[in-house]
Amino acid sequence: MTAALDTVLQGTLLGGLYALFAAGLSLIFGIMRLVNIAHGDLIVLAAYVALVAVQATGIGPIESLVIVVPVMFAVGYALQRGLLNSTLDRGILPPLLVTFGLSIIIQNALLEGFSADSRKLQAGAFETASLQLGPGLAVGWFPLLIFATAVAVIAGLQVLLFRTRLGRAFRAVSDDPEAARLYGVDNRHLFALAMAMALAVVSIAAVLLAVRTNFDPAVGPARLLFAFEAVIIGGLGSLWGTLVGGIILGVAQSVGAKIDPAWQLLAGHVAFLLVLVFRPRGLFPRAVD
Repeated sequence: MTAALDTVLQGTLLGGLYALFAAGLSLIFGIMRLVNIAHGDLIVLAAYVALVAVQATGIGPIESLVIVVPVMFAVGYALQRGLLNSTLDRGILPPLLVTFGLSIIIQNALLEGFSADSRKLQAGAFETASLQLGPGLAVGWFPLLIFATAVAVIAGLQVLLFRTRLGRAFRAVSDDPEAARLYGVDNRHLFALAMAMALAVVSIAAVLLAVRTNFDPAVGPARLLFAFEAVIIGGLGSLWGTLVGGIILGVAQSVGAKIDPAWQLLAGHVAFLLVLVFRPRGLFPRAVD
């Protein structure tokens, strides 16, 4: 019983990291209907920005967020304003092709600049410190921090979208971009702000990922896959659904690994497939056109 509870608990905490991967993707799709193929590679890019910040300044990984978040915010704004905005009114294919090309460019640039060697950020004793919950049951403080961060980020995005003037503007351009433009809303600026916020969230996920496990220039597509599956399981455009999707994915992987280590990733994909078969729009879908 304790082993089963531990498996579910560890999977739930892992789901917090997947939810952080997915939150930015869900935000962008909800506002712009944009599927960003480069999302995973942008996570890896943010991890390397954190690596450079740590090596250049000597600060810790968590403290590096003071540098990484503004840098990725600026990257997101410039990327959307300078490149992706021009693809939004041309159907679904141009954004996919452009972000796919961006993915390849990021991977190769990182490979050229940092080599194929895997890297990791060190957070000291905090990485291995744990909280004893009972006989044979303990949770790490760092996984707890990841999960708490995921909940806080998603709650913050919910408040922003539904309790602020900027959030109302985001929802307006999402529902009817042409009508919003007639009321004087600068859609291009708002879309760029949305991408900037998404990459700010990505930077948080990237730093936590870089402390939790090794990363290299080629791991972006796998991060994209986990983010995409969490978004689909939770329901397109639903931020809290994204958290639930991440938890389901994490628990499925933990259960699969408990049965056989080779089944870890397969179990997550099977869970995704089952949700897709029985709830094609996800567990908590928002209405999208």
